[in-house]
Amino acid sequence: MRALEYRKDRIEDLTAGDEEELWRKYQKTRDTRIRDKLVEQYSPLVKYVAGKVSANLPASVEYDDLVGYGIFGLFDAIEKYDPDKNVKFKTYAVTRIRGAIYDHLREMDWVPRSIRQKAKDVEEAVMVLESKLGRPATDTEIAAALGLSEQDFSHLMSKISSTAILSLNDIWNAGNDNEKTSIGETIESPRGLNPDSSVEREEIRRVIVQAINELPEKEKKVLVLYYYEDLTLREIGQILEVTESRISQLHTKAIIRLKAKLTSYRKGIF
Repeated sequence: MRALEYRKDRIEDLTAGDEEELWRKYQKTRDTRIRDKLVEQYSPLVKYVAGKVSANLPASVEYDDLVGYGIFGLFDAIEKYDPDKNVKFKTYAVTRIRGAIYDHLREMDWVPRSIRQKAKDVEEAVMVLESKLGRPATDTEIAAALGLSEQDFSHLMSKISSTAILSLNDIWNAGNDNEKTSIGETIESPRGLNPDSSVEREEIRRVIVQAINELPEKEKKVLVLYYYEDLTLREIGQILEVTESRISQLHTKAIIRLKAKLTSYRKGIF
């Protein structure tokens, strides 16, 4: 799989000092030659993210198209990156690249409408159940709420697993500049935002962390390994000693459960 051909640790041509100096110069001059050097330096990161995303999409979605979308995200990351925020560029860029790819996929609307509706039905059932129970709902309880057998519910989760991969990137809108805050972006420093936006973003960060901590242990591990450790679903399956399809289902359940939980919180925050 091409996702494994481009690991982030390959981006090491520049020493730490050279890289820092390059960013300082670009911040001051916005020299296109420096920007082009940065794009060339970090282009393998785009291929890495595109490969990772493509591993969980239908074959009809072209890998090369994802790379093209990701390049826009890389340019965006270079323009908006602030070295003073004490966040590594690679960490920041992954979020921007992945977000650009997802934005274009949403525009394509490649997910069948019926599957998208079923995903919403599951999310709503989880939100209602967990608000009532005050704990994570079990598969049996969710299946019963949907009027399905556990086997049918398992089949349904397999069908909608490819749609949940897009869900983490536009959960929240924060501040006055229409910037989206995702789980991945909660690791970014809020400095540079106005005071009101900073307070709001800190509250969002707190809510997301709490929501993740309340997930069932296996689902929480999958989220952490996938979004923070940047492992593929196959690699996570090897670590947890289960099949890739099982990890895909755990990931889907985590995303749906998390979206439902955050929707409930959001009604109280905004």
